[in-house]
Amino acid sequence: MTAPTRASSWSDAARVYTRPRMLSMLALGFSSGLPFMLIFSSLSAWLRQSGINRTTIGMLAWVGLSYSLKFLWAPMVDRLALPLLGRMLGQRRSWILLAQVAVAGALLAMSTSDPRTHIGHIAVLALLLAFSAATQDIAIDAWRIESAPSHEQGAMAAAYQFGYRFAIVVGSAGALWIAADLGWPRSYATMSALVGIGVLTTLLVREPQRSAPQVSVLTERRVIEWLEQRAHWPARLRHAGGWFLGAVVCPVLDFFARYGMQLGVLLFAFISTYRMTDYAMGVMSNPFYLDLGFTLRQIAAIVKIYGTVLTIVGILIGGVAVAKLGRIRSLVLGSVLVMISNVSFSVLAARGVPSVVGLATVISLDNFAQGVHGTVLIAFMSSLTSAAYTATQYAVLSSLYAFFGKLLIGTSGFVVDHIGYPRFYLYTASLSIPPLLLLYMLSRRKSLEVVRLRPEVA
Repeated sequence: MTAPTRASSWSDAARVYTRPRMLSMLALGFSSGLPFMLIFSSLSAWLRQSGINRTTIGMLAWVGLSYSLKFLWAPMVDRLALPLLGRMLGQRRSWILLAQVAVAGALLAMSTSDPRTHIGHIAVLALLLAFSAATQDIAIDAWRIESAPSHEQGAMAAAYQFGYRFAIVVGSAGALWIAADLGWPRSYATMSALVGIGVLTTLLVREPQRSAPQVSVLTERRVIEWLEQRAHWPARLRHAGGWFLGAVVCPVLDFFARYGMQLGVLLFAFISTYRMTDYAMGVMSNPFYLDLGFTLRQIAAIVKIYGTVLTIVGILIGGVAVAKLGRIRSLVLGSVLVMISNVSFSVLAARGVPSVVGLATVISLDNFAQGVHGTVLIAFMSSLTSAAYTATQYAVLSSLYAFFGKLLIGTSGFVVDHIGYPRFYLYTASLSIPPLLLLYMLSRRKSLEVVRLRPEVA
C-alpha cells in the first residue's frame, strides 16, 4: 500500500469535497439518518396525537434497541454474500439496497395503519423499521471505509454526518410539518418516498474494492482452541459458536486483558450510565411539548430546526473541550450541562404555560448540552480501543452506552404518568449523578493514565 498523500494547500484540501464519492456519501448519510427520528421522536408525536397513553409510547421506544444490538449480526452483513443481488451489485451495495427497500416498505406500511385500532401492527412495523435501519448503517459504514483512501476518510465522515443531520431535520421537523397539513399517514408515505434518494445513490455508486483480503474471525487463536475442544459438536453449531466467539467475545476479552477486570468493569459501568439522562427524557419530549399546548409547527420550528443548529454548536464545543480540558473534565462538563438542561425542563413544566420564548431557551440549552455530552463520550470511548480490534471494540462500547439507556426509555411514560413532568425531569437530571460518581472513581485510578487518545481523535 502506498503512503497517503497530503494536500499541498488548504484549497486542495477543501477540493476533496467536490469529488463524486463525497456527494454519494452525503446522500447515503441522508438515507442512514432518515429512519432515526421516524422511529423515536416523530412516531411518539403521532401516537400521542392518536390518543395512545404515554406508557405504551415509552415501551414502543424499545424497538430502538436494534441500534444497540447491531454488532450481533454485523459479521453476517460483513461476510455473507446475498444470492443473486450480491452478484449483481456486490456485497456492500446489495446489503445497503436490501435494507433500504425494507426501510421504505416499513414506512409505507405504517402510513396505511391507524395506531388507534392497530397499535400492535404499528409496533411490529416499527421493529422492522429499526432492524432494517440498523442493518443499513452497518453496510453503509463498511462502504464508506472501503470506498476512499485513508487521507479522505475525514472528509467522508464529515459528508456522512452532514447528510445524517439533514435527514434528522427532515424526519422530525419535515414529518411534523407535513403531518400538520396533510396528516400522519401522508407524512410517513412521503418519508417512504424519500428513501428513494438513497436507493438511487446505491444503484449509481461503485462497489468498493478491498485493498486486502478479509481475515476470518474463525482464525482467532481462542476460536481455534474452542473449536478443537468441541470437535464432537455438529458442524453448523460449532461454526456458529466460533463465529460469535471471534466476532464479539474476543474483542471484549482483549479489552479486559489490557485494563484488568476491576478497571474494565468500572469503565463499562461508566460508559453504560453516562447517557442515561439523554435517553430517559428523549422519548417524552414531543408528548411533553404537545401536552403543554405547543402546536406541531411550533415544535418543528423551535425544537427541530433551531435545536439542530445548537446541537452542531455543542458538537464543535465538545471537541474543543476534549482538547483544552482533557477527558475527565470534559466528561464532567457534559454531565453538568445535561443536568442543568433537565432542571430547566422541570421549571418550564412547573410553569405550565406554553411560552415560545421559554421553550426556545430550554431547547437551546438542551441541544447544546447534548452536543457536548455526546461528543466528549465518543472521544473517550475512542481512546479506549485497541489497534487490533478498533472497529469491533468501538461497536461494543457504542452499543453498551446506548443499551441500558434504551431499556430505561420504556419506563419513561410510566414515570411521567405517576409523578408528572416537573418531577420527571428532576428524576432524569438525577440519572447523571451515578456516572459522575463513577467518573470520580476513574479519575482516582492511576492505571487509567496509560490510556491515551488516538492521534486521529486528539
